[in-house]
This record gives sequence, C-alpha cells and structure tokens, in this order.
Amino acid sequence: MSESEGQLQDYSVDQLGGFVVMVAGAIGSLLLVVWQSKCHCRMNLCYIFQCERRPPTEEEMKSLKDQANALKDKKDKDKQDKQDKKDKEDKDRKAIEDKKPKPTISTEMTDDEENDENIIP
Repeated sequence: MSESEGQLQDYSVDQLGGFVVMVAGAIGSLLLVVWQSKCHCRMNLCYIFQCERRPPTEEEMKSLKDQANALKDKKDKDKQDKQDKKDKEDKDRKAIEDKKPKPTISTEMTDDEENDENIIP
C-alpha cells in the first residue's frame, strides 16, 4: 500500500456505495426539476433516450382545471355525506338512549343496609 491518499483501496465498500447513491440522487433531482418545469426543453441521454417537454396548451389547462374542480367537488360531497351519516348515527344513538328507562337512585337506607353499618368486624 502506498502512503498517498485518495486511492480506491483506501476506501471501504460502504463509502463507495454512499458516493454512488449521492451522485445518482443528485442527477435524479436535477432531471426531476427539469422534467417538472413548465418551459420547453429537450432531453438527450447519450442518444439512447430522447424526450421533449412542452408546456400544456390553454385547452389542456382548461381540461385539467375542470378535472381538478370535479375531484374537489367529489371530495367535498363525500365529506358532507360522511358528516351527514355521522350526524344521523348520533341522533339515532341519542334517541335510543332517551327511550331507555333511567334507573332511579334511592336515598333511603333499607333495614339490611342499616344493620350492615352496625356490624363491627
């Protein structure tokens, strides 16, 4: 082994793996930013993969907006239906509890209870 640093044999396998993961993550993040941008761009990956990204047209934007509104309305309707169902269940539960006879609590002591107090263990 030589004294100089930076040679491949001086690094462990997990350090090499960490380096590969960080480089792949950086490249992937850069490609993600480019792909999600609304600008016109053309990507070329060594002539193996070629892709062209164009922003949506006005017509596509309107249809996407309509779809988003439809999903929002459906979500709101589902939420309202769940709330109505919960309210109905609460009313039914309260009605059932109101129909049940309530036990009466007697404040008078019976003869047996009076005798129990007088017993000394």
